[in-house]
Amino acid sequence: MLEKNHSYLEVANLSKSFGTFEAIKNISISIEEGEFVCFLGPSGCGKTTLLRCIAGLEIQSTGSVFQKNKDISNLPPSNRDFGIVFQSYALFPNLSVFSNISYGLINNKWKKADVKNRVDELLNLVNLIEHSSKYPSQLSGGEQQRVALARALATSPGLLLLDEPLSALDLKVRIFLRKQIRDLQRKLGVTTIMVTHDQEEAQTMADRIFVMKDGEIIQSGTPSEIYTKANSPFIAAFIGSMNFIPAVISNSKKVRCKSVEFNCDTSNFKENESVQLAIRPEDIQFKQENSDDNILSAKIKEIDFLGSYQRVYFESKSLTDDLIIVDVPSSNARKIKLAVNTEMNLFFSKEDARIYSV
Repeated sequence: MLEKNHSYLEVANLSKSFGTFEAIKNISISIEEGEFVCFLGPSGCGKTTLLRCIAGLEIQSTGSVFQKNKDISNLPPSNRDFGIVFQSYALFPNLSVFSNISYGLINNKWKKADVKNRVDELLNLVNLIEHSSKYPSQLSGGEQQRVALARALATSPGLLLLDEPLSALDLKVRIFLRKQIRDLQRKLGVTTIMVTHDQEEAQTMADRIFVMKDGEIIQSGTPSEIYTKANSPFIAAFIGSMNFIPAVISNSKKVRCKSVEFNCDTSNFKENESVQLAIRPEDIQFKQENSDDNILSAKIKEIDFLGSYQRVYFESKSLTDDLIIVDVPSSNARKIKLAVNTEMNLFFSKEDARIYSV
């Protein structure tokens, strides 16, 4: 069991099974007070089950949950200190915005004047003060989710739980709410756990990310650490885009891809071991920056215009049968005048090359 310390929330050896299916497996994590963390992973990885066990909406099969060093493992949700926002908003359709937000306060027997002050404060926080008398059906999806957020924060909980809160919204609304939720969390300092399958969402909002797969946490770290130091091909591909090229270890400083050798750190691998050489699309350049940069010859097969950048697909049969992806800022692409069937040299540094076991 985890040693109980100054962390705000501790999950110790937590497992949850549904019949013979083990949804989460022996998970132990520690979350600091005021931290914003994300449980990130594909559908079915166990992230929502873990959140629901923390909330008491599911009872764990084994393990414990501590909040401020108090064992809450067997407490009902009503006796736990949290607010929660669901993907589906879960607003009362027959109640106004004001009444939805004040619902928990009235149940807690707040005085009428205090209720009015608190609801008005929250409506100002989420920029909805002019909508207080409207009903949910009169609001947009983004506005409804802000009402749900204000309701979750009404009683000033110590823990805020967000279960895929943005996934039902349009892209522009999601981007707007990402920033609003993050700014609000920083302003209030409330410890927050968000479940999401959207890696961009997790990277832009979280202080720390827990990546989940098959009911287990397979890596945790800051967004930068997860992106730049992915500990497996699964995470490297799930967080952003990645080129994977079959390779064999030549020696402690080189890998061989078919007939081509590249400089990289292979010190943790054995000679002649089969591996995957991994390179991020944005780490491949059109100009040599260092004398020991790796170089490969390739032909442009396709160009996708994606607004602020262009995704260029290169063919290099001497290296791999798969196309190599290179992401180029559109301002640079216009200067280079990229065109299909153009042959070019591509460069990447040995520091940007990563090696994964097969």
